[in-house]
Amino acid sequence: MLNPRLTGLSCFACGAAHDHRSLQTVCVKCGMPLRVDYDLQRFTPSGPPTLWRYAPVLPIDRADAVTLAEGFTPLLAVGDGMFVKDESRNPTGSFKARGMSLAVSMARFLGARSLAAPSAGNAAGALAAYGAAAALPVTVAMPDDTPRAFVEECRHYGAQVHLVAGTIADAGKYLREHGPRDAFDVSTLKEPYRIEGKKTMAYELYEQFDGALPDAVVYPTGGGTGLVGMWKAFDEMQAMGFIGAARPRLVSVQAEGCAPVVKAFLEGAERTEPWASPHTQAYGLRVPSPIGGFICLRALRETRGTAMAIPENEIAPAARELSQRTGIDVCPEGGAAWAATKRLRESGWLRESDRVVVFNTGTGLKYR
Repeated sequence: MLNPRLTGLSCFACGAAHDHRSLQTVCVKCGMPLRVDYDLQRFTPSGPPTLWRYAPVLPIDRADAVTLAEGFTPLLAVGDGMFVKDESRNPTGSFKARGMSLAVSMARFLGARSLAAPSAGNAAGALAAYGAAAALPVTVAMPDDTPRAFVEECRHYGAQVHLVAGTIADAGKYLREHGPRDAFDVSTLKEPYRIEGKKTMAYELYEQFDGALPDAVVYPTGGGTGLVGMWKAFDEMQAMGFIGAARPRLVSVQAEGCAPVVKAFLEGAERTEPWASPHTQAYGLRVPSPIGGFICLRALRETRGTAMAIPENEIAPAARELSQRTGIDVCPEGGAAWAATKRLRESGWLRESDRVVVFNTGTGLKYR
């Protein structure tokens, strides 16, 4: 059953209301992403160490969830007031499991017969796994230079895989033109519920820091669902009285070869513009036209955060450095976040006294 505290859906851009009792994609008025709204009431997390500890602020009852025990990943101290939130421990090896658990759960509950999405890699693997758990057919499209491990992972779970020349944007175009007509689109921010899974990262930080939050969160940003989800969660936590008005400063990290959010932030723009000729081996950051870019910018500015693009030649060495320092299996996107953290510490934007969380969004094994 649906969470009785779920009150509806509203557009992040224009505020238009939408019915949460039927399958929804983007706003029918302006085409922008939808937000999930609740009658928020304070609660105590309970149950096993998964994201379903936070069921009172999730859209569906845990009894009806499609779950592989995702979430509640370790928060590991790495010295000097810095911590790594290690999302590689999730099912399918990345933070994408969080969003897909919620998206697939809601899609199945609301009557979807099959699922589809473009992906840079990790989201496809997660969708394939959760689709298998839900007994729903899955079709994914990925750039044809995606590392082979991601492709074989999807096939291993029974998904139909299409490899497309270009970027994730081209993969999305391929599915719109050639994908199965009956498949429900669970692309990043093209449906409302992946955000709900990702927002639980913020609730976990609050619990893992014993009822407090860090001073800053450094987050590698492709489509931006995780960044937006945590920003949304902080607002929910304040509304329920868990926290006050103070927020961790959010930092969006991208690669220099594909940095639409960073460019728009530094230029003072309200929206991102498509990035021409995107390139980076941190494939999760190669998202040239994030539909939620305007929400990412809002989150950065409202939290007094910042955005930084990392040169390609610094990303892999930073991932190796953090792995060798900590024993954590760091992905390229996590390496970019670590490189940004060091730069921000050196510049003084991150103070020595700050408690800083760096997100490692997935396993590095699939890139090797």
